[in-house]
Amino acid sequence: MAYGGMACATEITGAGSSFGAPIYGAWGEDAARDLDVTLNYQTIGSGAGQNQVRARTVDFGASDAPMSATALEAAHLAQFPTVMGAIVPVVNLPGVADGRLHLTGALLAQIYDGEITSWNDARIAAVNPGLALPDIPVAPVRRADGSGTTFVFTSYLSLSWPAWKAQEGAGTSIQWPVGEGARGNDGIAAAVRNTEGSIGYLEYAYAVGNHMTMVEMRNSHGEDVAANSDSFEAAARSAKWDEGVTRHVDVLDAAGQGAWPIMAATYVLIPTDPRDHARGRAVRDFFAWAFARGDETARRLQYVPLPEEVKTGIVGFLKQE
Repeated sequence: MAYGGMACATEITGAGSSFGAPIYGAWGEDAARDLDVTLNYQTIGSGAGQNQVRARTVDFGASDAPMSATALEAAHLAQFPTVMGAIVPVVNLPGVADGRLHLTGALLAQIYDGEITSWNDARIAAVNPGLALPDIPVAPVRRADGSGTTFVFTSYLSLSWPAWKAQEGAGTSIQWPVGEGARGNDGIAAAVRNTEGSIGYLEYAYAVGNHMTMVEMRNSHGEDVAANSDSFEAAARSAKWDEGVTRHVDVLDAAGQGAWPIMAATYVLIPTDPRDHARGRAVRDFFAWAFARGDETARRLQYVPLPEEVKTGIVGFLKQE
């Protein structure tokens, strides 16, 4: 494939994950200078992205919740990860600066199931010695729309607290016991910013871009770690990769020293029987370009690129006719 100037561009359409939206938008702008492809991407959430590509109303879907092998086969879809990224808890607590509050996965689950209702609860104080916790109610904020970010976050809660797994479980959309709903990462950021005592969960790039107060999390080694490129890379190094058709990666609560615990990959879904073969080919060319040229942009936007050996396997698939 040659990367040259744009002649008569083929427009490709994608929809889904807000987690992946910043990188797809940036790759689209960069690729337009190299390929005869332009990208129109709609940020509508992972669940809607899966539905849109199933219905063939877009050329690719994007989801943070990977589909099963059975679901992929039934929908005539192929799936592959594009980048990895982090979900971070953010708070609005008077007198508590960025990175000063420490939480565990179990505490997050107890906050979101309504068991912990005040910020000066003894269970929070126990992991924050010396921190002056305000005596105000906890106001959880969660996604109101079907969301891959929610799938990752609730998967982490299920892994961290057996009662959460038994009662609420994990999914792109669940029955939340408590909390205010907001749509999209931007909605979560706005709700937390405007509500004293609130806590929410965001994709890291949105937390940074909105200058949110982030929480440090205790990982599987008992380390309190900050959300940053070092902790994300530490998690990625110990990820477990599925070499089957789902190409799923398990990086949640990874075993690596210094690893950030709430990490996941985001995925793209493409039809194996595209209605328009030229557009289907253009989608494959676009993502092959992204794996060849897009790592620097991904890092700039706070994502973690895939390992080279993983990218090589995906590009080999993308170049197939």
